[in-house]
Amino acid sequence: MKSIRTSQRLRALLTGVIAGALVPLMLTASPTGAGAAPTSTSTTITSTPITLTAPSNLPGVAPLPFTGTTAPAFSTPATMSNLTVTPDQGVSGTPMTISGSGLPANASLTLTWSTSSATWVADVEPNTVNYLGTSYANFTVVMATVTTSASGSFTFATTAPADFGGVHNIYAVANGAAVAHGGFELLRILTVSPTSGPVGTPITITYTSMGASLYTGGASVLWDNHYAGEMMANWTRGTATVTIRAAGAVGTHYIQVGNAISYMYLNVVQSPIPYTNGGTVKFTVTKNSTLIKPYITWPANVTPTVNEVTTLSASAVDPSSTAVATLSQSSGPVLSTVDLKVTGLSSNGSDNLVWSTVVGNRVNCASTCWSFSSVPLGTATVTNGTIAQPITIPDNLGGWHVVQVMNGNNIEAQVPFYVKESIVPFLNQAGQVVSEGVATANDAATPAAIAVGQAGTGTYTFQQGQEVTISIKGVGWTQLDNTLGVDYDNSYIGYGCGFNSNGYMVVHLKATGAVGYHVIDLYPMLYSLSPSFASTPYGMVPVLSAGRDYPGLALGYQVPSIHFMIKVVK
Repeated sequence: MKSIRTSQRLRALLTGVIAGALVPLMLTASPTGAGAAPTSTSTTITSTPITLTAPSNLPGVAPLPFTGTTAPAFSTPATMSNLTVTPDQGVSGTPMTISGSGLPANASLTLTWSTSSATWVADVEPNTVNYLGTSYANFTVVMATVTTSASGSFTFATTAPADFGGVHNIYAVANGAAVAHGGFELLRILTVSPTSGPVGTPITITYTSMGASLYTGGASVLWDNHYAGEMMANWTRGTATVTIRAAGAVGTHYIQVGNAISYMYLNVVQSPIPYTNGGTVKFTVTKNSTLIKPYITWPANVTPTVNEVTTLSASAVDPSSTAVATLSQSSGPVLSTVDLKVTGLSSNGSDNLVWSTVVGNRVNCASTCWSFSSVPLGTATVTNGTIAQPITIPDNLGGWHVVQVMNGNNIEAQVPFYVKESIVPFLNQAGQVVSEGVATANDAATPAAIAVGQAGTGTYTFQQGQEVTISIKGVGWTQLDNTLGVDYDNSYIGYGCGFNSNGYMVVHLKATGAVGYHVIDLYPMLYSLSPSFASTPYGMVPVLSAGRDYPGLALGYQVPSIHFMIKVVK
């Protein structure tokens, strides 16, 4: 365990914890308007910011500190007694003593601790989700109730909680007014486990006491001075836990974590927030490497806190219909087979089944960027007002879609389905899987090659400098899921997008580095371009902490991290 301490003592207690809201909007493009039926009519987006509520069942989130009870409002006079806090700075778990003197005798005082909340801001439109930044708020919680002695003094012993980092004001309050004031600066801890292993070893990095403000709320992770991605702790109350994988030659490597708004603030010790300077831990890559097959790491399985779903509009359903549609499962990859059941239909006969999606892109996004599109799923026989039959999820964009049951032009019922990302298998002539997601490149400009993103023959072995392709399906179109950031040996090299190709994303890169094994990792990314909005920090880089702290989790999005390994030979 490495404790991250500042060389300066407690500073500027009266300033409290810096916080502010980052949600002003500046639209620079106008995607297509919403509707139940296919349309190509362009309209201007009118964004409605939603300050997202964190899912209540996120794992490993520390509770509100001390009693967890929000303190009643109180005034802070210009002059008051000083509280002595010993020590006045330390990491979570540090024993601390708060004492006061010269206070009213035999008086009951409430000790309060200043803290914050941090969250994400988004705009859920019928045909997309826009990322609009972050939001912060300050409040106080009750630490304890103490009673002064006949001489007007008290002593209270406790430990520093797990909380957002930085300066926390401590007040002694009586009758709605603070009578004494002190503070404690919560410092950071960096832990890495394990600290040795072969290429591909998952490495867990935990960083505590991150802040609740723009300049303290993010941190970057470096591997041998190469940027791997960012980590956030908005919903996890200052503690971020991420996983990267061991890479590179046998020997010593360096994991560095430090303050960042995407990229590391390299001279933060000269800034007003020197306590965010982070730390470095050594990792030893050992010799016994073997090929690790591709795998997907899914985010925490949490309950969404927002009911709005893209492509789902209650107003689109025939108001006279009482039909209800359900699916045997609410999510899955493309080409999944799910059972559709509909009850309460008004008549027998047949209905059309339709998949509601969008088509377009975010590159040529000046007027009509995307529009609704309907994919036929076939017809269904209605018997005694019910439908019961399997449907196949189209090979289409990922994210939220809607299955609609239509009688003529009327939508009688609809039900949402979430398309999850999946790895494309490569088969030999016998139909056997030879690789998952990884293949050579076929740069021929033929329709057949372009249709599969110019991916070639499946293999995990490449010569130095040979072109590698990584193939994924089910990539979405919103600013939360239309792109994935790509790391090669823990170095961020760029991103891939699956919107224009209907969710089929094929990334091209070179097999570089020494002979041996190399890791390729794809991470969620907040796409903050086209349309772009003001004050959308932390965009366009891999979000390593997306499994527990990502705006999509509140909306039911399940954007994963996807992991590959290749073998480089001469």
